[in-house]
Amino acid sequence: MSKLRIGIIGCGGIANNKHFPALSHFKEECEIVAFCDVIEERALKAAKEFGSADAKAYTDYTELLKDHSIDIVHVCTPNVSHSPITVAAFEAGKHVLCEKPMAHNTEAAQKMMEAWRKSGKKFTVAYQNRFREEVQALHQSCEREELGEIYFAKAHAVRRRAVPTWGVFPDKSQQGGGPLIDIGTHALDITLWMMNNYKPVSVSGSVFHKLGRLPEGPEGNLFGPWDPETFEVEDSAFGYIKMEDGSTIFLESSWALNTLDAKEAATTLCGTKGGAQIISGMGQKEKELIFNRAHNNMLVEQKKSPVGNIAYFEGGANSPEVLEAKQWLAAVKEDKEPLVKPEQAFIVTKILDAIYESAETGKEVVFKKELEIV
Repeated sequence: MSKLRIGIIGCGGIANNKHFPALSHFKEECEIVAFCDVIEERALKAAKEFGSADAKAYTDYTELLKDHSIDIVHVCTPNVSHSPITVAAFEAGKHVLCEKPMAHNTEAAQKMMEAWRKSGKKFTVAYQNRFREEVQALHQSCEREELGEIYFAKAHAVRRRAVPTWGVFPDKSQQGGGPLIDIGTHALDITLWMMNNYKPVSVSGSVFHKLGRLPEGPEGNLFGPWDPETFEVEDSAFGYIKMEDGSTIFLESSWALNTLDAKEAATTLCGTKGGAQIISGMGQKEKELIFNRAHNNMLVEQKKSPVGNIAYFEGGANSPEVLEAKQWLAAVKEDKEPLVKPEQAFIVTKILDAIYESAETGKEVVFKKELEIV
């Protein structure tokens, strides 16, 4: 197969900081030939810096999709637009990698699933945290059932004060929500993947608009002050998820919470043979994986060795976003299943949507089995 030709829809922060640099590691396998953004200057700039010799810039994604030479589309736009763009891309015969979350609600995600299944093309959602070294190690342990039956877990996505103050993050009309859908989605994806459990039966949720709307204004935010008048989304959200086999998950998410226990893209697993937790996030000095179990009548903890890496032989080509791109390109070229399956990403969106619904109605959301996608 010749080089895969890729079109990028959305040339903002996530494209420039993740997708463009990651794909640049695979110039023999692919080339970016089309760039689309509602701000034409961004598309033109990206095409000049990262594009092929024949790269084109667009402001209308439907025009980009008319190019029959494009094999793959990466959707890097605000959450609310994920569904219509992805559906249109499948109808145009493209493989699709969509940024997380799959969609802003279940209905939109369902449309994406239906379009994908009709298309016969590859589809994945960008949960790059699965490719982190310690996440991969824990997943291997779970596959070997070293923790036994995992019946309780926590999905952590908590920042002390790190509200994003750029782009459309606080705009509910474009994002659909705040930290729950932004960073909570990563923590939940990791946790469900470890448990290999995608059959939720009920969800209870609480959503808070507290610190984001303080009239006296915010203090101590890592990214500088935000505007309380335009802070439309929640600043914290929490969910309690019951699965078909009786296991439960507690999901915590916040951009701003007065706590010292800040962890992000992290998980805690409790099994019958032992437990494990991934500790990561802005509040942590380094990413850690800790196993705990009983051994020789003692309680013990196991951690990764502190032995350092060799200079110039770490990072870069082994970063999660590069490994994600490598696996995705291989899935398309070799007709393999991507690591992040659409059915899995759909369940993540379904649970997040249910947390919002439960918080709004004050009632537990119970899923009907006939509506399940997997």
